[in-house]
Amino acid sequence: MATTPLPADEICFGLDRATDEQSLVLFLQLFSRKQLLEILVPRLDDKEIEQTVHLLTTLMRNHLKEREYHELFLGDMDHHH
Repeated sequence: MATTPLPADEICFGLDRATDEQSLVLFLQLFSRKQLLEILVPRLDDKEIEQTVHLLTTLMRNHLKEREYHELFLGDMDHHH
C-alpha cells in the first residue's frame, strides 16, 4: 500500500505562528515515519534516547490533561481517574 509523500517543501519556520504550527505537525509526521525511525533509533546513544523521551514526556505533561494523555497518546479510551 503506497502512501502519498508528505510535502516536506512546505515546512517553514519563523514566518508566523500558524505556519510554525502547520510546519511542526508536518515535521513531526515526517520524523515519525517507521522507515526513518528504524534507521535513526539504533544510532542514538543512551543520553540521546533519554533526552528525547524527557523532552516529549515533558511537553505532554505540560500541555495535556491526564485524560487527553491516556486517550490521545496511550489510546486508552477506557481510562477513568
